[in-house]
Amino acid sequence: MFTKAPINGEEDVVGALSLVLYTLILIPLLKYVLVVLWANDDGEGGTFALYSLICRHAKVNLLPNQLPSDARISSFRLKVPSPELERSLKIKERLETSVTLKRLLLMLVLAGTSMLIADGVVTPAMSVMSAVGGLKVGVAAIEQEHVVMISVAFLVILFSVQKFGTSKVGLVVGPALFLWFCSLAAIGIYNLVKYDSSVLRAFNPVHIYYFFKRNSTKAWRALGGCLLCATGSEAMFADLCYFSVRSVQLTFVFLVLPCLLLGYLGQAAYLVEHHTENMAELAFFSSVPSGVFWPVFLIANLAALIASRTMTTATFSCIKQSTALGCFPRLKIIHTSRKFMGQIYIPVINWFLLVVCLVFVCSISSITEMGNAYGIAELGVMMMTVILVTIVMLLIWQINIIIVLSFLVIFLGIELAFFSSVLGGMGDGSWIILVFAVVMFLIMLVWNYGSKLKYETEVKQKLSMDLMRELGPNLGTIRAPGIGLLYNELVKGIPAIFGHFLTTLPAIHSMIIFVSVKYVPVPVVPQGERFLFRRVCPKGYHIFRCIARYGYKDARKENQQAFEQLLIESLEKFIRREAQERLLESDGDDDTDYEDDSSSTRVLIAPNGSVYSLGVPLLAEYSNTSKPISEASTSEAAKPGTPGDPTGSDAEQSLERELSFVRKAKESGVVYLLGHGNIRARKDSWFIKKLVVNYFYAFLRKNCRRGIANMSVPHSHLMQVGMTYMV
Repeated sequence: MFTKAPINGEEDVVGALSLVLYTLILIPLLKYVLVVLWANDDGEGGTFALYSLICRHAKVNLLPNQLPSDARISSFRLKVPSPELERSLKIKERLETSVTLKRLLLMLVLAGTSMLIADGVVTPAMSVMSAVGGLKVGVAAIEQEHVVMISVAFLVILFSVQKFGTSKVGLVVGPALFLWFCSLAAIGIYNLVKYDSSVLRAFNPVHIYYFFKRNSTKAWRALGGCLLCATGSEAMFADLCYFSVRSVQLTFVFLVLPCLLLGYLGQAAYLVEHHTENMAELAFFSSVPSGVFWPVFLIANLAALIASRTMTTATFSCIKQSTALGCFPRLKIIHTSRKFMGQIYIPVINWFLLVVCLVFVCSISSITEMGNAYGIAELGVMMMTVILVTIVMLLIWQINIIIVLSFLVIFLGIELAFFSSVLGGMGDGSWIILVFAVVMFLIMLVWNYGSKLKYETEVKQKLSMDLMRELGPNLGTIRAPGIGLLYNELVKGIPAIFGHFLTTLPAIHSMIIFVSVKYVPVPVVPQGERFLFRRVCPKGYHIFRCIARYGYKDARKENQQAFEQLLIESLEKFIRREAQERLLESDGDDDTDYEDDSSSTRVLIAPNGSVYSLGVPLLAEYSNTSKPISEASTSEAAKPGTPGDPTGSDAEQSLERELSFVRKAKESGVVYLLGHGNIRARKDSWFIKKLVVNYFYAFLRKNCRRGIANMSVPHSHLMQVGMTYMV
């Protein structure tokens, strides 16, 4: 703070201290600990957890793959707004009907996430540099260049051990942080007693007014430095998955906050006596008693490494959530703990953050400039959090409008004041971090735009039921024994890429299951509710839809055999339930696949680009000539003459025949049919659209992790067909 507003007397120290004390009380305590932590999504915190919570209560997700049956997942815990609360219903309706508001909400979420990722770069740099900077006090010969070199070595070590799970280093983290906070409190009490306890009058907020009155513009510029006392608040929320809300609240109120307050009071007491000796820059280490300097220096560096690791872990968690909700390219995610699902490690992001962090440290060696960059990243996340929590208050909590407006005006006003201060110092090099955040924002925006465009195109070009009926139960080709799992992103209808398989292969499997791996806006989907089945065509076709639903906190650890076993068991349960209720759709949802869709395409596109229309049925003639093969390969259950709604013993026999057919198909083998749908902009598209779709999105899609990589499928069980959509 005093690099922007130099100390001219004791009152300046007290005024700056008062500003720090009330920043700690207002932002970390009142805003985060007492309000924001309660806006978690089943224990998950962070920007995307808030977005997921809002998506669950209002259909604001731009990706049009929501189904009514998703709301029946037990972990939804959906609270239906009561009719009395018209405000909540109006907000919900407004959000769901306005595409502009949906896009604006997504922009806010992506902006907050990009700032959080930037925070994952600045926090390690700032924490390590400031801790290592204490060497200048302990060793007179140490220069800033030496501090930078040592900090670089520490950062390389820090990111190298990041792959080891939090649980493995937890025995060190807890005691080290406890010692660190106790050291802060002890040193603070020592300085208060030794130097000047009159700084306690800083609890009177009038000293903030006097500080601004004396320093005016300089005091406003010093706000950016003051904010550093509250950094880490967002990480406390983003890392919430490791702890309960109550434990974080109790720890902060009874340990962290008192120790921080005592630490700052002690530094102020020291500066009252030494403000003429240019000690402000290294006030903390200068105030440490000489007899305990090196132990405190060691603990401070350990705490800095722990803080850096915590912020990096929060970045991993936020990226995993954004990936699950279709806003970040798929990356390899390693779960570092068998006990705690939220403990993850993303290798690509880890090394990417290290490289950017080293560039940042080497290019900006001044702690003041780093602090300004830190403020930009932290405040960006904080302001987005205020807006999203306000929406949660209105839509979900449904509390008094006066309380909601008070929360929004007070905290957004405070953070805008801080933000205006840090923006005023962007010319000193901290703009680098803002550029980094903009790059991350554009990556997420391009990925979300391309994914949405691709999904909407696949929906428009899905095959019609008329085509399937003309092809007949044999699909106009030979039905070979076995199960074909056709992976596609569609949750309704028959994907157009299925036509590629029909025109390419001389035979198709006796049972086809369209598998769509879908992430729903909940943290965890119970294993018993993982698969949602629908019958796509009439019974004799043996074609099903399977939506494999995962929460953004779920770990997809199933191997090939386990996944197949769970899928077949769930299919058998579906067939039994369907037989018992004697309905194609047991729950009467409008998200059934077995429907007539006149808007769907009625053509098949061959791999060479040839288009076959329904005017000349492509393979229908084979449905008559291949009857002997059909009977041999699909058993009696597949005969066209099988009644659709048998009663009594006929129903039981029909059920047993179909279950037997499923088991035989499983014994014959399972093949994974992967359809890779790519998109390219039409020739008459805008230049910007061509650039985004043909180059940026294509680059991200080419270099992201394939969906099949999450399961250990041998190449002998894999078949891929590509298809390009012009959008």
